[in-house]
Amino acid sequence: MVSTPVTKLTFEEYLNYDDGSGFHYELVDGRLELINPPTIQHFLIVAFLDTALIAEIQRLSLPWLTFRETGTRTGKNKSRLTDLSVVTQEQARELLNASAVFESPPLLIVEVVSPDSINRDYRYKRSEYAAVEVPEYWIVDPLKEKISVLWLEEGFYEETVFTGDQKIVSRTFPEIAIAVEQIFTAGNLNQERRD
Repeated sequence: MVSTPVTKLTFEEYLNYDDGSGFHYELVDGRLELINPPTIQHFLIVAFLDTALIAEIQRLSLPWLTFRETGTRTGKNKSRLTDLSVVTQEQARELLNASAVFESPPLLIVEVVSPDSINRDYRYKRSEYAAVEVPEYWIVDPLKEKISVLWLEEGFYEETVFTGDQKIVSRTFPEIAIAVEQIFTAGNLNQERRD
């Protein structure tokens, strides 16, 4: 593990932090936490979902954008890197010439689980995203081949789990028709891709 010379950072210092290593960090209670590079499977799943969500945004002419690997502020000295976020154009405009860390909650966040992110995605990010009122959060878990869709209800997430040929139900994208198996097939180069 790479150690960083900085022990405590404010959120504002984090926005400008660069140790020259090229590594990505999340800010957790003022401490930098190194995020391991994703797997190819992870990248393929995120690319598939990004393409699907962009197509739906364009089909409906929504004033929304998708972004990969942007930050979301989740507390005073906390910021998480998201695999995929859906935000309004206005939110993006506010950060046009600034670090891509959203201080207002994205409309939707997608996280893809990897072996080293199980607790982070299922536990910590879940509670932090609820606390900052992210209305919808998808946990895409290729390890268990399931997708958990969480909707914010009175400050807490209500969870629905989808598997196999079930189509994801989304409040943000109520007409989207993506089956769970399509998402996991997209992340597997050994099988024929079904788009």
